[in-house]
Amino acid sequence: MAGRRKHELDIRELVRLLRMGLRDRRIAREMQISRWTVAKYRQWAGEHGFLDGEEMPNLENVSESLKSQEKASIMAAVSLVEPYREFVVQKRAEGVEMKALHGLLRERGFSGSYSAVRRFVGRLDRSNPEVFLRIETPPGEEAQVDFGYTGLLLDPQTKTLRKAWVFVMTLSFSRHQYAHIVFDQKVETWVDLHVRAFEAFGGTVTRVVLDNLKAGIVLAVLNDAEAQRSYRELAEHYGFLISPCRPRRPRHKGKVENGVRYVKRNALSGREFRDVDEANRHLEYWVENVAGSRDHGTTHEAPLSRFQIERESLLPLPASRYEVTVWKQAKIHSDCHVVFDYAYYSAPYRLSGKQVWLRATPGAVELYDAHTRIATHPRATCRGQWVTQRDHLPLEKLQGLLPAAVEIRADASGVGPATSELINHLLGERPMDRLRSAQGILRLGERFGNARLEAACRRALAFGEIRYQTVKGILRKGLDIEPLPDHSGPIPRTAVFARMASEILPASRN
Repeated sequence: MAGRRKHELDIRELVRLLRMGLRDRRIAREMQISRWTVAKYRQWAGEHGFLDGEEMPNLENVSESLKSQEKASIMAAVSLVEPYREFVVQKRAEGVEMKALHGLLRERGFSGSYSAVRRFVGRLDRSNPEVFLRIETPPGEEAQVDFGYTGLLLDPQTKTLRKAWVFVMTLSFSRHQYAHIVFDQKVETWVDLHVRAFEAFGGTVTRVVLDNLKAGIVLAVLNDAEAQRSYRELAEHYGFLISPCRPRRPRHKGKVENGVRYVKRNALSGREFRDVDEANRHLEYWVENVAGSRDHGTTHEAPLSRFQIERESLLPLPASRYEVTVWKQAKIHSDCHVVFDYAYYSAPYRLSGKQVWLRATPGAVELYDAHTRIATHPRATCRGQWVTQRDHLPLEKLQGLLPAAVEIRADASGVGPATSELINHLLGERPMDRLRSAQGILRLGERFGNARLEAACRRALAFGEIRYQTVKGILRKGLDIEPLPDHSGPIPRTAVFARMASEILPASRN
């Protein structure tokens, strides 16, 4: 959060931490902002009543409240020496002292003080070795997560070799692990793996520490609004803090760094698996029977033994299982639909061309304009499916849509039995090709009357000519009033396709 303006999601996350009763210093460390900023927003949240009550403020309320005052800038101060960085680095490498360096900079137009040079050089010259402390967390306090590339594995669904990654969550106190191999680092996969890990442990922790360099998904969680929104919703459901590591500080999550390395070198290295399912079955056995029972190099206890202690300190799982949720930004195209996961969902036509938020769960897709929900759809069941609400489309365009076959059949029944039979034959044989033909036959009743249309359809059926042009020709030539020939036996049928209708029809719009 440091070095950029904070948006509503950041402020709401800060309010959530304040409601949890954390001190300003702790919140500042977790969110990587100053304590002054935390104190300012603590006062602001108190004035707007966001720290009271049982329910968290929604994003709309936070957004409206922020409009009433100017957001404070937390842009980090940039040293006056920064434009001369390359020159300073070169001269320091040559052994030039800071006093002399200050004089050389002034000759080049530098107007800052010697103290500014000294502070800048002090950040460059870290001659003293950095001292750090090993921190052991209490039971149930922390878990660390990371991804590690494992090579190629066979996907049993596609029967192809695919790149695979192992997800590892390590409980910091006991060093007990959850590990699972997947083929992607999508947001929904990342969230689902957290849910599986918490369920495997039988509870959750206060804080989840994650890397922000190696795994693409973790980088997205920190910098991408879509991934942030999905992951924060997960964190809010389970009540844990999201705690990213500082850049280039792998020591800060050494437990899981070592855990991923241990999984790759001990559980997977040198072994061949038939497919990813077999690899995951082996990994599950290995976690419980090998990794869990080993003498850990730091604690000198078996992780599973320490886990028996830590299990009692884990936060209980929520009453309802988390429904994996994905947030995406989507554009409403000129056809009044957005595209998500290779399916199409309608949105109000007045918002055509606008970017909206899409929230997807396994069973539903919701669209939001800012923080206002504008549409709710059932989740598509296959690629290419159109999920449409007709009230989202402009009225003048609805007139051009083909009526549903059931509506045409109902209209034909109102004309008479012969018309109904002819239309049913027409739609039953070639529904896509004959839909407009059926519509055209019914419109002949507007010109010639339903009585004559019924007689014409009876004549067309008698001769086995189930076509629009045939019915129209009978009416124009007045043949509908001629007596029918004596005809017995089954009605000749026109040729039909060898394929079923469902094989040639695209998915219908709901």
